[in-house]
Amino acid sequence: MTTLDPTSDTIVRSGDVVDDNSKLEAVLAGVADWSTSTDHKKIGRLFLGGGLLGLLATVVVNVVLGIERADIATVDQDAIAQILDAQRVSLVFATLLPLSLGLCVAIVPLQLGARALAFPRLAAAGFWLWFGGLVFTVIALANDGGGLGGNADMVDLFIASHGLMAIGLAAAAGAVATSVLTTRAPGMTMRRVPFFSMSALVTALGLLLVMPVLLGTLVYLFMDHRNARQGFGGNTGIYEWALWVFTQPTTFLFAIPAIGVLAEGAPLLFRLRTPARGVMFAGLGLIGFAAFTGVAQQAVHNLPWAGSDLFIGDSNDVRTKLDDALPWAMFNLLPLLGLVIVVLMSLFLAKPAKGVRPNLTPAFAFGFLGAGMVLMGMLGTALFAIEDLALQGTVFEEGALIYVVYGAVLGVMGGVAFWAPKLWGRTLPAAHLLPLAGLGLLATVLASLPSYVEGFDTPRDVYSVLVLVGHVLMGLTVLAFVGLLAKTLRAPADEPGDNPYDGHTLEWTTASPAPRANFVDAPTVMSSEPSLDVATTSGSDT
Repeated sequence: MTTLDPTSDTIVRSGDVVDDNSKLEAVLAGVADWSTSTDHKKIGRLFLGGGLLGLLATVVVNVVLGIERADIATVDQDAIAQILDAQRVSLVFATLLPLSLGLCVAIVPLQLGARALAFPRLAAAGFWLWFGGLVFTVIALANDGGGLGGNADMVDLFIASHGLMAIGLAAAAGAVATSVLTTRAPGMTMRRVPFFSMSALVTALGLLLVMPVLLGTLVYLFMDHRNARQGFGGNTGIYEWALWVFTQPTTFLFAIPAIGVLAEGAPLLFRLRTPARGVMFAGLGLIGFAAFTGVAQQAVHNLPWAGSDLFIGDSNDVRTKLDDALPWAMFNLLPLLGLVIVVLMSLFLAKPAKGVRPNLTPAFAFGFLGAGMVLMGMLGTALFAIEDLALQGTVFEEGALIYVVYGAVLGVMGGVAFWAPKLWGRTLPAAHLLPLAGLGLLATVLASLPSYVEGFDTPRDVYSVLVLVGHVLMGLTVLAFVGLLAKTLRAPADEPGDNPYDGHTLEWTTASPAPRANFVDAPTVMSSEPSLDVATTSGSDT
């Protein structure tokens, strides 16, 4: 048997041994292709791969911190400050942001009927800026940098590396937002934009609002640390002035794409069309209001809800109470209301239909559980802001952050599994995915809920042990998910078909996996469920 490579004059016969130079050339060619690709599906997968690696690193950091808190083993006290810094950075910048943004980059053009992402080279440059900034952050932390570091040069590098990541993320977000606004298929009005793409637009616009504010803050901090260190407190001022980007409510913005995965999967459970789409859009928009927290916090340095006297009984000043209550409600209750609207609307769309068997997709299974965990994080954040509860200075806020990040991770994993046929031409087996969703739920609850309880109670070793177990289980969940994906990709092609989940949106009308330009012919949209329209028309013809 003889095969001829059309790009080479070399004839390769079965049984011949390919020399090491050929293997090396193939590897280098693959690296060059992925490094310089403008295919949004590859750029998105680079973000997703980096986010999964960051998540595993986050689990390791949290496990080390849990071991120290549970008194199982002693960690070098000089490294505690760097471990705490690494926890914040890895949760937000190494996990939550790349996973959410990566799924948006990979899927949004397919949903819009576009042949490519707007400004694909900008998005690719954004990935490498983010990745480079993350590498420099690790180097800085490993050499006594960070918010409480003692090495001045490494503290400078720590601040500058965050600036690189902010620029990179803003660049990728700009490409996503421009795509949704300008590259939609003919007939796709903004009212017909799929729910996930709308969630991507809200997140992208929020990032374009938040990241320049963060970058400006970092410039001030960098200049202050390089010079007098009087205006912003030197390295100790990093978390005093920039903590808002590492905590709630800002992180709600970064989790919106995971909520969009739930909104995308809900109508498919019983194959229903979506009424009142504007209600779902309004819910996603209200969650996006969290983007303004960073801008407002940076403008006044501390919002009243951070030290609210709303519930102090001896105060009769109604105006003072309202001055404290309104910002607290705007930045905590509005995003919470938005998520409640999306969840309730999803449950309404998932109501049983007579004679229709349930179509439980990964988008709904993972998305529903993930949204529930994010909701727990929002509830905790609303309580944390009330000073009378005395939760400040405890691990309560850390529990809320874990709820939001791990909940978003579940949603993104559901999105990756849901759109795997379009990215790789393979369908991940539901029999393996559903137990992983349950394991991820258990991991998130164990890693977060004990911190909530400890916030109202005194610290106990049992709480730290439960949190440690939760992080270990999350690590096992991610490893199992990656292993399942790798096993599925290595197995013989399963030919999932163009629409294995009976999806309603435009990406399910193209081939699996999607071709380089996404669509052979430019599609035209006549409703908000174009794939369902095609299926209905085909059924009536037969």
